[in-house]
Amino acid sequence: MCGKLIIFSAPSGAGKSTMINYLLTQNLHLAFSISATSRPPRGKEQHGVEYFFLSPEEFRQRIANNEFLEYEEVYKDRFYGTLKAQVETQLKAGQNVVFDVDVVGGCNIKKFYGGRALSIFIQPPSIVELRKRLEGRGTDEPEVIESRIAKAKFELSFADKFDAVIINDQLEEARAKALKVIKEFLEK
Repeated sequence: MCGKLIIFSAPSGAGKSTMINYLLTQNLHLAFSISATSRPPRGKEQHGVEYFFLSPEEFRQRIANNEFLEYEEVYKDRFYGTLKAQVETQLKAGQNVVFDVDVVGGCNIKKFYGGRALSIFIQPPSIVELRKRLEGRGTDEPEVIESRIAKAKFELSFADKFDAVIINDQLEEARAKALKVIKEFLEK
């Protein structure tokens, strides 16, 4: 049996990773999409496990060959993207493939797969709360936080393009809602 696709997008600090990590423990047969990147491996990362590591030239060639569902050049020669063939391999293996992507990538994957994909937007309760969360992490300089807030305002304008919007105000409630939406989708 072929798997389905579950796409998560959210502004930085909305709680997307926390939500996905919880859902991975809920016996939904979820598996992360393995992305491609042009950056070198870090630490013990392995090709085909954490990422598919490609040279910038290889990445550009695959873009030209239309091999990506979505991709982004984050910095010069630093690409990230989702290979169509990898997703198809995972789906054919019966995995329900989970994507943690930006809003544009999420919309592109949804457009490509249509009803086989469920797109979920995790929304912070407010920009004020998002700023508090980002500052509370203590990992970013003030100018980085400002740039994340500006990007979040842009990303929030995409929320209505997603199948479900889950406001992550109370984590337990947001988790329960996400679990319910995904179970209903997988049972269709």
